[in-house]
Amino acid sequence: MFNTSLKKLSGLLAGKEISSVELTQIFLKRIGELNPSLNAFITVDEGKSLAQAKAADAVIAAGKAGPVTGVPIAQKDIFCAKGWRTTCGSKMLHNFIAPYDAHVIEQFNRGGAVNLGKTNMDEFAMGSSNETSYYGKVKNPWDLNAVPGGSSGGSAAAVAARLCPAATGTDTGGSIRQPAACTGITGIKPTYGVVSRYGMIAFASSLDQGGPMARSAEDCALLLNTMAGFDLRDSTSLEREKEDYTRDLNLPLAGLKIGLPREFFAEGLSADVAKAIEEALAEYRKLGAQTVEVSLPNSKLAVPVYYVLAPAEASSNLARFDGVRYGYRAPEYGDLVDMYQKTRAQGFGAEVKRRIMIGSYVLSAGYYDAYYLKAQKLRRLIAQDFTDAFKQCDVIMGPTAPTTAFNLGEKSDDPVSMYLSDIYTIAVNLAGLPGMSVPAGFGANGRPVGLQIIGNYFSEAKMLNVAHQYQQATDWHTRMPQGI
Repeated sequence: MFNTSLKKLSGLLAGKEISSVELTQIFLKRIGELNPSLNAFITVDEGKSLAQAKAADAVIAAGKAGPVTGVPIAQKDIFCAKGWRTTCGSKMLHNFIAPYDAHVIEQFNRGGAVNLGKTNMDEFAMGSSNETSYYGKVKNPWDLNAVPGGSSGGSAAAVAARLCPAATGTDTGGSIRQPAACTGITGIKPTYGVVSRYGMIAFASSLDQGGPMARSAEDCALLLNTMAGFDLRDSTSLEREKEDYTRDLNLPLAGLKIGLPREFFAEGLSADVAKAIEEALAEYRKLGAQTVEVSLPNSKLAVPVYYVLAPAEASSNLARFDGVRYGYRAPEYGDLVDMYQKTRAQGFGAEVKRRIMIGSYVLSAGYYDAYYLKAQKLRRLIAQDFTDAFKQCDVIMGPTAPTTAFNLGEKSDDPVSMYLSDIYTIAVNLAGLPGMSVPAGFGANGRPVGLQIIGNYFSEAKMLNVAHQYQQATDWHTRMPQGI
């Protein structure tokens, strides 16, 4: 049962072939058995989960079930959930019990889903390996010596190890797509503003976006139907008509034009990843698609632009964590300023401190124009590159990451090398575009490879169609780690 798709589970629940309580118990038991070795979950509360499952069974019995009613979903520990500990992977929030629900959590509650628990993540979503969490490293189910990617590594590992049918993630510079690639699952980052950020603890407000992570594009489409929606409480939430993201899944791909950015297939891409991507593109040609070369000339600037803008926003957003109103407070201090200093010094980890310092520097007098303002201008050029490319193609494809998952600790002492893990994903966030990663084979070390699909604004349904048709022709998304 734990190896069943979300769509099939939804059908089994609606047909009363299994109850939500029984299904939730299956996954809770599996979490209890496997989480100690994977560290994918920070918080599990069986009582709360089973109470939701019981309520879902009542809704199903009344004949009012929806697509996610009774389905257990893991939630990234960046989303506030009322009554649940919400830590954002940080000591700073180790004792914070959320007093309200994020909009995403409200949407799942309204749909009758079961909150299976809160998944581990890089601290305040800052990381590409899930090694910066205060609660310890998450391990990749495909190889326990490898990272699962980050920052949504807990959600990715949980889905890959079948500890849950699906999970939520957030993507600021690739934090859904990169871990999806590292763990052999499907993950989608929607167009900026499609999913509300209300109740999602902020890292970089102009880049953060929530999205679903599951085994298949079809399951992600079902989840996105629930997650997406306008929210008055989020000033960046877009007021648009509700979409059915499953509507185009079965359309044929004949005539589809796939853009291949020459910059994505240049130096830095490992040979085994390149081989898997070429084989995936060959499969698309069999399905009737055409490939054309496009260029994203400013994409090489995406990493430096991101690591000016994201830390700048982080330095502002994280100023609220001062020990006064909630979260961690230093146990001993002299006066108010001393409390601020000691609380932040003790509560934040090394990577968070690094980014706060970078952000404060680029926003400071004398450096604002040289760094922050220039980065904003380059961001516009990066977005324009995509606009020009989409005049020649329907979707853009390439690798999600330059290599397969690297070893635990391999890049911990080399921040620049770590940052380059997101070299193919960051530009999508800077432009506000939708992007996704789908499993596309394995590298030379037996670790998964992800194919990235990038769409034009609000083309999530098209991307999901493109991904689904590929998954109908291949079985990479059904593969499961050995021994799990």
